Amino acid sequence: MQLSLLVPVLALLATPALSAGAPYPQGHNPHRRHLSKVADHARSVERLATAVQRREASVGAAAAAGGLVEKKKRRVNRRGVTCRAKTSSDSAPAATASSTTAASAETTAASTLAETSVASDAATSPATTQAATTSVEATAISSSAAAATTTAATNGTSSNGQYTPNGIKAGIAGGDAYDVVKDHIGWWYDWSADPSGHSGTPIAVPMLWGAGTVDSTDASRLSVFKALTSTPQYIMGFEEPDCSTEGSANIDVSTAVGLWDSLIGPWKAKGSTLISPSMCHQAAEKYINWLGAFNQQISVPWDITNLHINKNSMDGVKEDIDYYWNTFGKPIWVTEFACVDDSSSFIPCTDQTEINDYINQIVDLFESDERVHAYGYSNGLGLGDVWPMYTNGALTASGQTYLSAISKYH
Repeated sequence: MQLSLLVPVLALLATPALSAGAPYPQGHNPHRRHLSKVADHARSVERLATAVQRREASVGAAAAAGGLVEKKKRRVNRRGVTCRAKTSSDSAPAATASSTTAASAETTAASTLAETSVASDAATSPATTQAATTSVEATAISSSAAAATTTAATNGTSSNGQYTPNGIKAGIAGGDAYDVVKDHIGWWYDWSADPSGHSGTPIAVPMLWGAGTVDSTDASRLSVFKALTSTPQYIMGFEEPDCSTEGSANIDVSTAVGLWDSLIGPWKAKGSTLISPSMCHQAAEKYINWLGAFNQQISVPWDITNLHINKNSMDGVKEDIDYYWNTFGKPIWVTEFACVDDSSSFIPCTDQTEINDYINQIVDLFESDERVHAYGYSNGLGLGDVWPMYTNGALTASGQTYLSAISKYH
C-alpha cells in the first residue's frame, strides 16, 4: 500500500475520541495541544508520502532511461555495415547506418535520458553514476563509428581512395569509344596492365588479366604488370578466371591466390584501391564458389567487388547485385554489362528497341543503387553485331543510347 493512502488512517488513529457533548470553556480545550501535534504529524506524513511518490516516479524514469539506453546500445554487425537492432518499442522499421543525422540524434537521446536518470536520484551511488556515464560514452562512441562508416560510404571513399572515380559512376570497358564519351565518364579500362593512348580526366584502370598462360597477349600483359612502378589509384584483378571460354583467363584458385598476394596485394600498402577478380558465372558463382574460396585464402582483401552482368531483364540484374552484395558486403563495380539472354545459353540481344530499353533501365538502376559505385558498358567479344557501342570509327545506335543515358547524370 502506498504511504499516501495511509495518511487519513494515521491521522484518525492519532486523534483521541471526544465526547460529543463534552462542555469545555471557550479557549480551554484540553486536547488543543495534542490535536496540534497530530495535525503537524499528519502534515509530516503527507510530505513523506509525496516524497516517496516522487522518488518512485524518478526510479521508474531511471529504469526506463536505462532500458532505452541499453536498447540503443544493442547493435548488430551485418555484412560489414553497422545498423541499429529493431526493438519491440520501435514504431518504424529498424534504422540502418544510412544517415549520419540519425546516428547523432540517437546519441543525443541516449545521453539525455541517462543524464536525467542520474540527476533525478540523489541517492545514486558514485559507482552507479560512473556506470551510467560509461554507458553513455560507449553508446556515443558506437554511434560515432557508425556515422563515420556512413560518411565514408556516402562520399564514396575508402582508406586508399575513392570508390567512385572522379565522382562519376559511368565508364567503358574498352577504349575505342573513349574520345566520344570522355566528358561523361569517370573511368575506363581496356583489359591491359597499362591502359594508354588517351588523355583527359577519366581514370585509366590497370588490370592483371591472367596468369600469362592463355596466349601471347596474356603473357605480355603479365610482364607489363610486373614492370609497373607508379602507384595506380585502382588495380583490377583477373578477367573471369572462373571460366575457360574465349576472353576468360581460366585460372585455378590456388594459382590466382599466389598471383594476387605477390603481385596485386602489395599495392594496397602503397595506396592503391584493389578490385576483385570478375566472375563470368554471375550469381551462379554461388554454385561454383571460385570467388568465395579465393576470398578465404588471400592475405590481402580486396576493397571493391568486381561483377560482370550479362542479362536481359532488370530482375536478373538485381539478383546478381544482391548476391555479391549479400555475400561479400563490399562496394560493387560492374566492370562489364551487356544485354544477353543467359537463361539457357549465351544469346546477345539483337533487337535495337530491346537494347535501348535495357540500356536506359540499367543505367537508371546503377545510378540509384548505392551499392554500385561504378559501371562500364562492355565492348568485349561475343556480343553480336547490334550491342557493340563503337564500330567503324563511330558510335552505333546502342552507343548513342548509352551516351544519352549517362549524359542525364554526368
